[in-house]
Amino acid sequence: MLRNYIKIGWRNLLKHKVFSFINILGLAVGVAAFWLIALYVIDEWSYDRYNEKADRIFRVVQHGAWNGGKFNLAVTSAPYAPALKNDYPEVEDAIRIDAEGGGKISYGEKQINEGAMLFTDKGFFNIFTHHFLSGDAASALSKPNSIVLTKTLAEKLFGNAADALDKTVLVENNPNNVTAVMDDVPVSSQFSFQALRSFPDSYTDKWGNAGIYTYLLLKNPDDYKKIEAGSDAFFNKYIKGALGPMQFTMELQPLTSIHLHSNLDYELGSVGNITYIYVFGVVALLILAIAVINYVNLTTARSSVRIREIGVRKVIGSSKKQLITMFFAESVLLTGVATLVAAVMVQFLLPYFNQLSGKSLILFQFGISKTVIVFTLFAFITGILSGLYPALFLSGFQTITAMKGQMGSQAATLIFRKSLVVFQFVITIVMIAGSCIIYRQLHYVMNKDLGFNKAQTLTFHIHDKSARTKIAAIKNQLLQNPAVEAVGIAGNPIGNNDIGTVKFNIGADGKNNADSKVVESLVVDEDFIPALQIRLAKGRNFSAAMATDQKESIIVNQTLVNEMGWKDAVGKSVRTGIDENGNVITQKIIGVVKDFNTYSLQHKVSPMVLHLPATANDEDNMYVRIGKNNIPATLNYISNVYGRFDIENKAEFHFLDQNFAKQYQSEQKQGSILFIFTVLAVSIACLGLFGLVTFTAEQRVKEIGIRKVLGASVTSIVTLLSKDLMKLVVIATLIASPLAWYGMSKWLQSFAYRVDINWWIFAVAGILAVIVAFVTVSVQSVRAANANPAKSLKNE
Repeated sequence: MLRNYIKIGWRNLLKHKVFSFINILGLAVGVAAFWLIALYVIDEWSYDRYNEKADRIFRVVQHGAWNGGKFNLAVTSAPYAPALKNDYPEVEDAIRIDAEGGGKISYGEKQINEGAMLFTDKGFFNIFTHHFLSGDAASALSKPNSIVLTKTLAEKLFGNAADALDKTVLVENNPNNVTAVMDDVPVSSQFSFQALRSFPDSYTDKWGNAGIYTYLLLKNPDDYKKIEAGSDAFFNKYIKGALGPMQFTMELQPLTSIHLHSNLDYELGSVGNITYIYVFGVVALLILAIAVINYVNLTTARSSVRIREIGVRKVIGSSKKQLITMFFAESVLLTGVATLVAAVMVQFLLPYFNQLSGKSLILFQFGISKTVIVFTLFAFITGILSGLYPALFLSGFQTITAMKGQMGSQAATLIFRKSLVVFQFVITIVMIAGSCIIYRQLHYVMNKDLGFNKAQTLTFHIHDKSARTKIAAIKNQLLQNPAVEAVGIAGNPIGNNDIGTVKFNIGADGKNNADSKVVESLVVDEDFIPALQIRLAKGRNFSAAMATDQKESIIVNQTLVNEMGWKDAVGKSVRTGIDENGNVITQKIIGVVKDFNTYSLQHKVSPMVLHLPATANDEDNMYVRIGKNNIPATLNYISNVYGRFDIENKAEFHFLDQNFAKQYQSEQKQGSILFIFTVLAVSIACLGLFGLVTFTAEQRVKEIGIRKVLGASVTSIVTLLSKDLMKLVVIATLIASPLAWYGMSKWLQSFAYRVDINWWIFAVAGILAVIVAFVTVSVQSVRAANANPAKSLKNE
């Protein structure tokens, strides 16, 4: 019997080609969109789950707050790991990671500048799972000056990764023995690296110096609660003496939650955002819902075509159950065909989707058998759900009325179909408005005045330490070219979210007090402020002629002055730290700069202190402002000048505007993805409208003919066929506007600086939806209105 129902369903698909095409295309696009988003979401969710002990691995982070400020840090101090392992029997192993292990690595004549090298403890491979090509995981990092290379780095240095084992490489001229070679770190890892270096023997640091990442392997996953509960005791025992009194919390983050749920300062790797995963998941379901609604609407709208067939089947003995099974079979068949078409679409679109999303997804990301089983079940379940209402509706006609071709009162069904159309366009209008707001916000952050001139300003890292002692000579030679307008020095490249922090206004005892703060600290020279055209609000800039500026003077930003409640900060003396001998450092404020952004606009401008380099080694980032003309020649000149002072390393240029643009790459990618799926949602909804108006025109063909004979114009007939559907789109606009406003208000809260949500955005989204819907409906309406009435009335 089921085989017979499938044959009937196939014949119906071939018989009604237009409506079959609309249904299959709509469902295929919906399933393809769902498939692509599902691949993206599952890939994001899978981060770090390849680790065999992932459920027992936790990262230790710390939060602190006091009257003068707060911190939320992904980093801890070096003594954390050994102290936690010693104090808590629940800790099976503990390791530390220091991201400052990078530098120049060389073997023979081969030299590579590799920043992605980490220092870590010998227990690293007891906690994290990595596949070794050579060497022993248990002992790879057990000795000082050991280094484990990834396959990629080993091939760069040795040509063949198999030749690397037991060789000695130089890292910043320090010999390191290659004890193992491992496969490259999976892309689904929260942090990545090209090499791991062992910490020196007995490595430690002060409790107050936070710069180390601490990971724990617990004996049981739930043991983290007990450790977190002891946060106050841990603070009082170890940290309070270094930082002073504060509200302190030690948090243990599950490894598998870091990528999507953590957004702390100084993250070890790039992190995602669980909000976007929820949004994309909902979008996928809604697009699929729009496609299913098209099927339900078209099937119930065309019920009059099959009403006599239903009557005949009931007369010859078909039960309601059999009719329901038949309609379910047709629905599942159509969904199955649509899923096959969707698979072809996904295979074709994946390269473009990967380019857009920055992923490396494949059609069978999780195995061929799993994918086939999942999408077979998916096609079946979707077919059942989409066919549920039509099956119950069509099988419910009474035998006598069905044989007469009468459908009875369809008011309830008509209201249901209209509600589904409204629901479709609520979704599409919300997505249109959301895309508009995302575009406006990204345009705003890319063009907002950041408080300095980022245009035509580049920065590059000075790798060679001897070159850092010759900054004055480098500057002089660079400025001999008229295209080089200004040159300055800083200790960090701004725009990369890695500015350091220092204590500010500490107590006379060197500990925090009620007015103490943790503020951003940027090492600059006397040319940095004019080079970036940062504006001074009060006081003066650093001066090479003032010898006391080196150790005794600082410049602060306006935000710090405001938070301290000072009317005039210039001339004030503040305590800014403790020197190597344990003495409190006092410095004088000589100037106040207007606020400028060092991070993306998702972050507010933080209190900041600018100070001169303590040693030449701190002068490791050069800023150069250049003219707009003949930029390639200017870059070549800068490269040649720098090459005279650093023979081994090439200057790697980064323009400041590009540095900041990179901070919004995630939002730009996700905004682009949302825009594309918005277009798909609108297209599928319009496809449904096209089908409905086509069927309506077929059902009213004689009415249209009579109206034309009586003198009706094409415009009046188009209005007749489209006005009811246009009303539904207007109603959808009214419902969608507050929903879009609420959702986008939540999204904008992730930006410290954001655009206002204006009413006209929703008006534009609604008008755009009305225009697109009207054009879609009018195409078929005009065709029906222009048909020769003689053909439709010849049998009357």
